[in-house]
Amino acid sequence: MEQGSDWVAVIIEDDPDVRDLIDIVLTQSGFRTVVTENGQDGVEAVRKHNPLLTTLDVNMPGMDGFAVAKRLREFSNTYLIMITALADEIDVVQGFEAGADDYLVKPFRPRELRARADSMLRRPRTRLDTPHGWVDGDAEETPPSTAGESWAATAARDVAASAPQAPQPAPPSPQPYQPPVQQPGWQVPQPAPEPYQPPVQQPAQQPHPPAPAVAQHGGVAADPATGWMRFNDLALNHETRVVTVGGAAVDLTRTEFDLLASLMSTGRRVRSKADLVLTMRGQQYVTSYFVNEADKRSVEVHIANLRRKLGDDAGTGRYIETVRGVGYRLAEAV
Repeated sequence: MEQGSDWVAVIIEDDPDVRDLIDIVLTQSGFRTVVTENGQDGVEAVRKHNPLLTTLDVNMPGMDGFAVAKRLREFSNTYLIMITALADEIDVVQGFEAGADDYLVKPFRPRELRARADSMLRRPRTRLDTPHGWVDGDAEETPPSTAGESWAATAARDVAASAPQAPQPAPPSPQPYQPPVQQPGWQVPQPAPEPYQPPVQQPAQQPHPPAPAVAQHGGVAADPATGWMRFNDLALNHETRVVTVGGAAVDLTRTEFDLLASLMSTGRRVRSKADLVLTMRGQQYVTSYFVNEADKRSVEVHIANLRRKLGDDAGTGRYIETVRGVGYRLAEAV
């Protein structure tokens, strides 16, 4: 995308590492950025600079991101992307209800942030002298986009659109149905009736995933033919992305599922938080620039949510153990 020099982005983020990363991504995308460290300063920056795009963290001291979003929507129509480690459905819904246009969960890929910004900017907003500054291009008070079009071409297009249309010919009326005339003395041969075949009874579906056929290390057993992995009473299917505990389905987010699948695939081997961050991103090596403390804290949040949904206790650790100062691993098999 190509922005004009007056296209401004306001960044509201209290973590300096994440703030610098967002600043670099948006600057490389052609924005002139204004950086703030808390919600109150962010509101004043949006009011002063009237940005086209605003990124907003949720967990901030003082005014949190949900309150900031509601305050911004009182006077601004800026494109608003929430960037936070809160990934539960209730948090996402609350973010959109507060006025966010998009919701990005930490840790995020820099290219994904740029792609989401590009996607929103494909819906043009026109800057008008209104209290909101920027309004959607399809709003009633906004004329259709005529970028690069001369006045004469615009006038000709408007005249053509308002010209009376030639009447269209009416469709031909349907002909009444005429049954075929049967010739006397001639009968249509009828096919011989098929012999009766009793219905084939389908085997009853198993309520629980089949037992795995191949055992792996760390107490995890897997069946490559079906995609199921089992650890104690916990089962995970890579193909259908289904997780069950004691036969009951558990609803996990994409990130939670990927974390659990990664831990089950390595069994008792300890996984560092940085390693788990890179696993979720699909990267193969550690770079201190892209794996920061905010990324590691987001892993802690996802693991906590995962444990809560699995009914696991951080103290006993039936499924996931915490290795203090290092990371996480699968618990001992029962």
